[in-house]
Amino acid sequence: MKSQADLARDFRALHVKGDPVILYNIWDAGSAKAVAEAGAKAIATGSAPVAMANGYSDGQALPLDLALANIARITAAVDLPVSMDFEGGYALDPEAVTANFSRAVTAGAVGFNFEDQIVGGNGLYATDVQARRIQAVRQGCDTNGIGAFLNARTDVFLKAYAAKQAPTREMLADVVARAGTYADAGADGFFAPGLLDLDMITELCSKVSLPVNIIALPGAPSNADLAKAGVARISYGPVPYRQMSAWLAEQAKAVFEGS
Repeated sequence: MKSQADLARDFRALHVKGDPVILYNIWDAGSAKAVAEAGAKAIATGSAPVAMANGYSDGQALPLDLALANIARITAAVDLPVSMDFEGGYALDPEAVTANFSRAVTAGAVGFNFEDQIVGGNGLYATDVQARRIQAVRQGCDTNGIGAFLNARTDVFLKAYAAKQAPTREMLADVVARAGTYADAGADGFFAPGLLDLDMITELCSKVSLPVNIIALPGAPSNADLAKAGVARISYGPVPYRQMSAWLAEQAKAVFEGS
C-alpha cells in the first residue's frame, strides 16, 4: 500500500493539460470501491452526492464530523489518491479553515476542492478575501508535509449556468483574474464549473497557468474535445449520484407496480 505522500504526488502528476484525469465522483466507501474497480486513477467526492446520500442538502448542511468520518472510510477502502470536495471549508475564520483542512489531510485526503461562493450567503467572496482564505487552506493542505492538491474553484460560471444565463466576456475576464490571484495564493489547480462553451474553455486554458478542471454537466463538450482544449481534469460532480438514484427509483417502481 502506498503512503499518503506517495498518493499526493501521484495525484498531482495526473493533472496534465491536454491529457485530463477523469474523476467520476463518488459519495461513500462502497461507491469509491466500485469506481476504483472500474479503472479509475483517482477518486473524488462531490459535496452534493455525499450530502444527499446521508439525507442532507448541499451547502455544508452535512455535519463536519460526518464529512470527515466519511472521507476517512473512503481513503481506507481504496489504494488510490482521494480528493475531497470541501466546499467552503466549514469556516469563515482563516485559522479555523486551516484546522479543518488539516483534519481532512489527517483523515487521508490528498486533494481538495475549495470554492469561492459564500456558503449560506449571497454571491462570491471578493478576490482578495478568497486569496487569504486560500492561503489558510494551503497551510492545512501541507499538514505532515503531505502537500495535498488544492483545486481552487470559482462559481462565476456556475451561478450563470444555474440562472440559465450565457457566459459573457466579462465573466471570463473575472475568472481569468481570479485564477491568477488564486495561483499566487497557493492553489495548485483551477476549477470553473458551469462553463460549457468550448471556445471559452479553450481560451481559459490558454490564459491560466494552473491546470483547469471542467465538470461534465449535461451539454458539456465531449471529453475528447475538452482534452484538445487543454483541460487537465474532468469531473462529473453530482451526475453519477443522480443517475444512480433515478435508476434505483425506476427499479423500485417496477417492483412495486408488478407486485
